[in-house]
Amino acid sequence: MPQIETGPFEQGPLTPVEAAELEALYAAAFPEEDPFPLVRRLHEEVPDLVSLKAMAGETLAGHIIFTPCTIEVLPQVRRPKPDPDAAPSSQATPAALLAPLCVAPEHQRQGIGSALIRAGHDKLRSMGTTHVLVLGDPAYYGRHGFAPGSNVEPPCPLPEHWREAWQWLTLDPSRPEPNGILSVPAPWRDPALWAE
Repeated sequence: MPQIETGPFEQGPLTPVEAAELEALYAAAFPEEDPFPLVRRLHEEVPDLVSLKAMAGETLAGHIIFTPCTIEVLPQVRRPKPDPDAAPSSQATPAALLAPLCVAPEHQRQGIGSALIRAGHDKLRSMGTTHVLVLGDPAYYGRHGFAPGSNVEPPCPLPEHWREAWQWLTLDPSRPEPNGILSVPAPWRDPALWAE
């Protein structure tokens, strides 16, 4: 099992070396997609980003990001989305969005993704974050305790057949299930990220 480290990807813009390593990792793991521009923007624009890496010796084997967000309480008449420029309301609940999660093809099925998720959850608990949301494979994330997130609306409309992929997890079972709409920072507001 590669050692899980919490830096230097944890805060701030990527260095050229870090950017090159991550770009190569994402290109290998997602040859038909290009999530790296989002990864770069998150590092540049989001304070308190939780960005963790898994190392196999000197080789970058995996990477995960948890973006700090809030769950905004919906009024009786649902807004299409929260005002992105408005300050969080006093009723907002701190949360995190898990994405992306990436493991190099040659290191998949070795528990690296699971280890990164656990390390991220530990970091989030230390920050006082208790709710995590993800848009991903229910079979995979269900093994990590995620359940369909029907009481939290995603920031953009989802294709109907993706609804079961929108999931949540609480890191504190004593807290009630959240209810509202996920308010995300600017890099996540592109509707194309939430559509096919």
